Amino acid sequence: MTDASPRMILTAGDRVVIAAAIVLPVTAGLTRYLAAGSILAFVAALLAVGVLAALVGRCVEQLAERLGSGATGVLQSALGNLPELFIGVFALRAGLVTVVQAAIVGSVLANVLLVLGASFVVGGQRHGVQRFSSQRARSLTALMMTAVAAMLVPSLASYVRTPASAHESVLSSVTAVVLLIVFALSVPSSLRRTAAEKPPPPEPEERPRWPVGFAVSLLAVTGALAAVVSSWFVDALAPAIVTLHISQAFAGLVIVAIAGNAVENVAGIQLAARNRPDHALSVILNSPLQISLVLAPVLVLASHVVGGAVLTLVFPPLLVTTLVAAVLVVAMIINDGESTWLEGAALIGLYIVVATAFWWG
Repeated sequence: MTDASPRMILTAGDRVVIAAAIVLPVTAGLTRYLAAGSILAFVAALLAVGVLAALVGRCVEQLAERLGSGATGVLQSALGNLPELFIGVFALRAGLVTVVQAAIVGSVLANVLLVLGASFVVGGQRHGVQRFSSQRARSLTALMMTAVAAMLVPSLASYVRTPASAHESVLSSVTAVVLLIVFALSVPSSLRRTAAEKPPPPEPEERPRWPVGFAVSLLAVTGALAAVVSSWFVDALAPAIVTLHISQAFAGLVIVAIAGNAVENVAGIQLAARNRPDHALSVILNSPLQISLVLAPVLVLASHVVGGAVLTLVFPPLLVTTLVAAVLVVAMIINDGESTWLEGAALIGLYIVVATAFWWG
C-alpha cells in the first residue's frame, strides 16, 4: 500500500472528514469578515477547530502502530496544542489574563478528567477492562505531578506572602525556563517503546493504511490550519462572553480549554474505541504534560514580548486546588494499569462538578 496514491487509500469516511476540514474553515473565515462579533462567527470557528481535530485523530490513528505510543503521543500533542498556544497569545494581547490562566488549568483538567474519562467509558463499553503499560502510566503521571507542583510554586509563594511574592514575574519566568529544560530532558524517554507495548488485536476489517509521509504531512498542515482558525476563535470570544453572559473564568476553563483540546478529545477516544489503550493514554496524558512543561512556560515568557498583559504563574486558589486534586485522582486511578467504564464515568462526573463551580466566575 505504500506505493498507492492517497486517492486510492482514502475511505469514504476519510474523504468526508477532509472535505469538511476544507469547507468549515472557509466558512469560519467568511463569517469572521461578514458577521464579525456575532455568535455565528464564534460557533463557526468552534466547529472548524472540531472538524480539524477529527482529521488529526485519523492521522494519529494511521501513525500509531508504526511510531509506538510514546512517539505518537509526543507528536500528536505537540501539533494538537498549537491552537491553545495561539489562543493564549491572542488572548494576552487582548488583555484577557483570567481567560488564559483558566484555559491553562482547564486544558489540563479537560484532558485528565473529561477526555480520559470519555476514553475509559467508550473503551470499557466496547472491550471491557482495558489494560495499558503501567510503567508508562506511572512515568507520565509522575512527571505531570512534578510539573504541576513546580508550576504552582509561585501561587503558593503569593498565598503565604513570602518575600518571593513581591517578585512573582521573575519567579514565574525562572520556573518557566526550568520547566522547558525538564521537557527537553524528558523527550528521549517518551519516544522509546516500552517492553510491555504490544501490537493491537486485529480488527474484523483492516482499515487502509496511508503512506507515512502523507499522514505526517496532512497532520502538520491540519495543525497549522487549526492554529489560524483559533485566532479567529479568539476574535469572536470576547463578544461571545458578553452576549452569552458567561464569566471569563468559565470561558477559559471550559469553552477555550475544550476547543483547544479538540484534537486530543477526538484522537484519544478514537484510539480507545479501537482497543489501543496504550496509544490513547499516551496521546491524552502527553497533552496536559506538554501544557505544564511547554505551553504555560512559553506563554509566560512570550507575554513579555507580544504586548498586552503579562502572564505569571500565580493562579487563583480555586484553580490551584482543583488542578492538584484532579492530578492526584488520575494518578491513583491509572496506577494499576487498568481502566473500566465506571472509572471513566467518575472522572467525567468530577469534571462536571469543577466546571459548575466556575460558572459564576
